[in-house]
Amino acid sequence: MHPRQIGGHRRKLAVTALLAAAALLALSGCDGARESDAKAKPQSAGSVVAPGKPGEPARTLSADEARKEAPVDKPNSADFTYTEMMVVHHGQALVMTDLAPSRASSEGVKQLALRIAAAQKPEIEAMKGWETRNGAAKRPRTPHDHASMAGMATPQQLAELKAAKGEAFDKLFLKLMITHHKGALTMAGDVLSDGNDVTIEEMATDLVAQQTTEINRMARMLKTA
Repeated sequence: MHPRQIGGHRRKLAVTALLAAAALLALSGCDGARESDAKAKPQSAGSVVAPGKPGEPARTLSADEARKEAPVDKPNSADFTYTEMMVVHHGQALVMTDLAPSRASSEGVKQLALRIAAAQKPEIEAMKGWETRNGAAKRPRTPHDHASMAGMATPQQLAELKAAKGEAFDKLFLKLMITHHKGALTMAGDVLSDGNDVTIEEMATDLVAQQTTEINRMARMLKTA
């Protein structure tokens, strides 16, 4: 598992553990109030034992303190850069897949293009929704050369794809899309290393799994194209 993913899972486990402990203590507090033989001291009611950092002792926190100290992942510049650039990157993939129904000769290529489009359209909307929720419009945008993003087809390559038909289209589509997917994996790897938002981490992890599978499928198709 990638170190960034491990860190994300640890943060999520820490949140879950603290909140679960607080909820259990609240319930046990209610039960204890109904039992006449309860022996808990007043000052310990509703407290949570939180493990300390390496080399530090555990601390006893109230339920409210535990909620306040639960780690919160806030998006950083790497998260915003990822969504901004990946929306454009996915957009080019849709341009390429839109050509397949009328130009591809292979039914396998046509179906592959449909699957890629069906996956990436919702991903674009999900990333735009994340940007809206996290105030991306209010952030100063760093100028990016989208044409130089990893895996992007050049204008000349797109023109060649639009002009191709039949088997020539199939081969060029598979070559360009394999390169395009590999570029997406590079971008996902960057945000998994440098990003800080759990939602973006999950999106990038899903992308890696899905597009790795598609790269392998396209490589097999290209051998027989």
